[in-house]
Amino acid sequence: MRKGIYILPNTLTLCGMFCGFFAILVSFKGHYIYAAWAILIANIFDGLDGWVARLTNSTTKFGIELDSLSDLVAFGVAPAVLIYSWALQPFGRLGWGAAFLFVICGALRLARYNVQMGTAESKAFTGLPIPGAGTVVASLVLFYNEIWGVIEGRNYPVLFIPFLLAVLMVSTLRFHGLKELDFKKRRPFWLLVVIGSAFVLIFMYPEIVIFVFAITYVFWGIIEGTYILQKKRRAKKKAQ
Repeated sequence: MRKGIYILPNTLTLCGMFCGFFAILVSFKGHYIYAAWAILIANIFDGLDGWVARLTNSTTKFGIELDSLSDLVAFGVAPAVLIYSWALQPFGRLGWGAAFLFVICGALRLARYNVQMGTAESKAFTGLPIPGAGTVVASLVLFYNEIWGVIEGRNYPVLFIPFLLAVLMVSTLRFHGLKELDFKKRRPFWLLVVIGSAFVLIFMYPEIVIFVFAITYVFWGIIEGTYILQKKRRAKKKAQ
């Protein structure tokens, strides 16, 4: 700290934190669409700060801790306030309990990530990353508003989502991240076509496509984790 800090990556981290803080403020005012987009934009800053830090060789422990605090605000507290204000208030104590459980498990997920950094989580993530959980909540609000409009009364499927995401965050299921990709290696031509098509779809139908991508990411982790667990059980039975 006496030597100073790196301005660029930490500024990007603070921009992500601001997006989360903004999402909280507008959620209180009932502007749920603005809040959802703010959380999604926070994903961009969350990706940029780490990328810039690695590119400029400016990764520090201070930056890692600040990034965790920013993630808790932008992808933990902000989505919890958003989903509670948007859909969970009619459930009373059960509603705010579900929202708070989401925050608790998000904080535990971040703490475990910081402890395991450089060891167990050098490749895939252990448990659903908190940005992924926050993205599911934010994209759900946009998707629901686009398809069905304003949410009314008690919606039990929506109530189930923060519980599911909370459990996945503290689980031992494996979820993949962009850091597993080596962009220096050559890739098949069709992969560039797929990426381009995905961007086109996002620009055409962002509310629908982002939610589909987010929920697909979650279920892919569940399916892959279940497959790996069954594979280990079969190996143990054969060993016996």
